Amino acid sequence: MAGAGAGAGAGALAGLAACATLACNVAGAVLFLLSQDDERLRRGCAARLGAGGVASQPVEECGDEEALAPDAVLNLELGDPTMYRAFWREVGDCGATVIRGCQGMSYFSDDDAVLCWFLEPELEREVRRLHRIVGNAVVDGYHLVVGTGATQLYQAAMYALSSPARRDQPVPVVSPAPYYSSYPPQTDLLLSDFYRWAGDANTFTGDECIELVCSPNNPDGAIREAVVRSAGAKAIHDLVYYWPQYTPITGPAAHDIMLFSVSKLTGHAGTRLGWALVKDRELARNMVYFVDRSTTGVCKESQMRATKILGVVSDAYEVVPPARARASGAVPRLFDFALRRLEERWRILRATVAATGAFSLPEETSGYCNFAKQTVTACPAFAWLRCEKEGVEDCAELLAGHKIVGSGGEQFGGDARCVRINMLDRDNVFDMLVQRLSSIN
Repeated sequence: MAGAGAGAGAGALAGLAACATLACNVAGAVLFLLSQDDERLRRGCAARLGAGGVASQPVEECGDEEALAPDAVLNLELGDPTMYRAFWREVGDCGATVIRGCQGMSYFSDDDAVLCWFLEPELEREVRRLHRIVGNAVVDGYHLVVGTGATQLYQAAMYALSSPARRDQPVPVVSPAPYYSSYPPQTDLLLSDFYRWAGDANTFTGDECIELVCSPNNPDGAIREAVVRSAGAKAIHDLVYYWPQYTPITGPAAHDIMLFSVSKLTGHAGTRLGWALVKDRELARNMVYFVDRSTTGVCKESQMRATKILGVVSDAYEVVPPARARASGAVPRLFDFALRRLEERWRILRATVAATGAFSLPEETSGYCNFAKQTVTACPAFAWLRCEKEGVEDCAELLAGHKIVGSGGEQFGGDARCVRINMLDRDNVFDMLVQRLSSIN
């Protein structure tokens, strides 16, 4: 990967060229330009954008799509969202962040914070702003807790919901099958006496429990609500896919605990940043305590980068005065880009699956999206592929024979004849996936 910004900073940073190049190579789009002003970067961004808001030059530091060998193994087991790299390459320097050497040095982000002391105030403003623009979650009256991805916040939420009980038996943690395959190992990782994995929520017969509600669901994209109705049941709503490129936004979610992350929203999985919207102050305080004790806060560089990235997304959709729009320049729209890509991919995949007769997919769904102001088709981040070939009991094994690596259905508490396939990889990976699936009949 070529060093980001090395050419632009050569004159001003001649004495630090080697150091700056190394920092840029490590940080990717986050530019550690120790003496360059952010306003200069914005001016350069505006100059590079044409009338249509498209970068007029390629951004070399993000790299072109790597070529695939004809016999390459397609690893689609994880949800690595590299599809979004093309979008951020188009955005160019508008998505870059300047972090000076003197910034972010303290443990504390906000001296006046009375709850989440490690949350950068600018990030909180951008998170609340984006939710208001999209309309996918209520933010007024909610406390915001930041974490190292939704994974840490999931652990923090389980701790917060179970720790007040301090009973002899851990609180059961359940989720309706097929459930996210990481829920069981993440739940039991710490061997906590407060909570333990207890399996499928559909078969749970107890009273007290913590139910994990993933909606849209990973792996099958289904819209879900809590299924356990007992008085002692508490829910954590995992809404990392509740964004308009994946599903119609039918209204603002207003659950007690809601988890989000930049990974599936913008594709910045490596930034490792998520946030929770928490209604109850005491629950939020206990979640902050968990993050504090486990990692002493959250990386400020990640928060600064996420602040910039979310701002770019919001700027493209928020109504701004024409004078300001001309001064700042237009940028591409993330949700439009992702929905176009995913609509096309799902159209091709469904046609391919229908032609082979060897597989099936969940039924296509659609609905009116309050954000898009029109009816849209759901385009999940994963394909929940079921093998219909007679005599085949393990779909993952079948695909592995064609050099396609997916996650077997039994990992999700489901059927081994199902497999989860990542739909968010690069274009050439998806194209090769379709070619290989079409050869199976």
